[in-house]
Amino acid sequence: MNDAPFDLDPALIARFAAIVGDKYALRDQADIAPYLTERRGLWHGRTALVLRPGSVDEISRIVRLASETGTPVVPQSGNTGLVGAQVPDASGREIVLSLSRLNRIREIDVFSNTVTVEAGVILQTLQEAADAADRLFPLSLAAQGSCQIGGNLSSNAGGTGVLAYGNARELCLGVEVVLPTGEVFDDLRKLKKDNTGYDLKNLFVGAEGTLGIITAAVLKLFPKPKGREVAFAGLSSPEAALSLFSLAMDRAGAALTAFELIGRRPYDFTLRHAQGVTRPLAQDWPWYVLMQVSSGRSAEDARGLIEEVLSAGLQQGIVGDAVIAASLAQGDAFWNFREVLPDSQKPEGASIKHDISVPVASIPAFIEKAAGAVASVSPQARVVCFGHMGDGNLHYNISRPEGGDDEAFLGLYHAMNHAVHDVVRSFHGSISAEHGIGQLKRDELIATAPPMAIELMRRVKAVFDPAGIMNPGKVI
Repeated sequence: MNDAPFDLDPALIARFAAIVGDKYALRDQADIAPYLTERRGLWHGRTALVLRPGSVDEISRIVRLASETGTPVVPQSGNTGLVGAQVPDASGREIVLSLSRLNRIREIDVFSNTVTVEAGVILQTLQEAADAADRLFPLSLAAQGSCQIGGNLSSNAGGTGVLAYGNARELCLGVEVVLPTGEVFDDLRKLKKDNTGYDLKNLFVGAEGTLGIITAAVLKLFPKPKGREVAFAGLSSPEAALSLFSLAMDRAGAALTAFELIGRRPYDFTLRHAQGVTRPLAQDWPWYVLMQVSSGRSAEDARGLIEEVLSAGLQQGIVGDAVIAASLAQGDAFWNFREVLPDSQKPEGASIKHDISVPVASIPAFIEKAAGAVASVSPQARVVCFGHMGDGNLHYNISRPEGGDDEAFLGLYHAMNHAVHDVVRSFHGSISAEHGIGQLKRDELIATAPPMAIELMRRVKAVFDPAGIMNPGKVI
């Protein structure tokens, strides 16, 4: 049982537990431990209680009691977030509310091309259910085997399909939300056109659980492509990659469904550390592009489009070398190479990560200018740059100098963030493209966003959550 002191009254804990039943009210610290640390180990919280409700009504009752007693609530989905939004603080006063038992797919409507899904459904489960209905749910993330829809929406997740399909906000047509008062806002509508007042759902998508708890959503589905072709290309520079992107947009248009940029260093790290990967190209290049073309007409159409793009790129000297996947399995292998890039950085020691976006046309200039900023903080630090070039989002990560000290390098965290984010702002970019704000970037957001933007966010927070119980200390 709990062997550490907490500020929560045992009688209050018992009242919360009674709502869900003892089986789903975790009080033993061994059972609670997985809910207290995020995947990179940057935040470690404390709580006396993790609640795992099984219905919207139970969540409503929990939040109503929390509001009445001033008990802070931290909603948590798959615990795959990278900015600490899902982790309780160290006070022990907050309770964690897990959405994992709300895991039903309520309806798939193939005529409306929508799916109504509860917050605890695992993303990959939804993808597979859509596929079985001959539809596509295009949100795709490295953590899709464990992340959950509620967290995807609360963080406005991005991933590799944003270029063609948009991020989580653009895929969401309606939401069901338990408000900080315990009231339920039911806006589960399938409408693609609805101009009846404020678009309230978008207050909750991307709010990271600070305005309410998303319990279900209506999401867009798409016809399954009849053809998909994936290619790996080697290039000399980010400028060449930008030229190839422009060429691909001109030739393939909406059929261009992914365009990923990979630097030589993360490419080499993956070959060195990842299990089961093979070298996509025989020759090494300074930069690489992973490109996907999807056709709603036929496999032959997709093949023709990607061949046309790459042939023109080779003829124009934009592309140095390229290979088109010879099979679905090889296409999946190319994608696996991209998906294991982040984990392949870990064996190289401590790293300082940046999830940024700039206008697509500014990516080459950003990469050049940011390299100088990194060198000004740590001359021997190693830039590990990759990301979703098609939508302007780069994961601009910095590994410690080879053979360097992890702790000493992490001591440069704030200086490195400041240097890189100053470059981002010089291009009118964003310091958080798809991971959110959480705890990680809260103070920097407050310090650097336009004062009126911060004031408006605070006003919204005060209206929805006047008691300040919803995920306090996160975002704003």
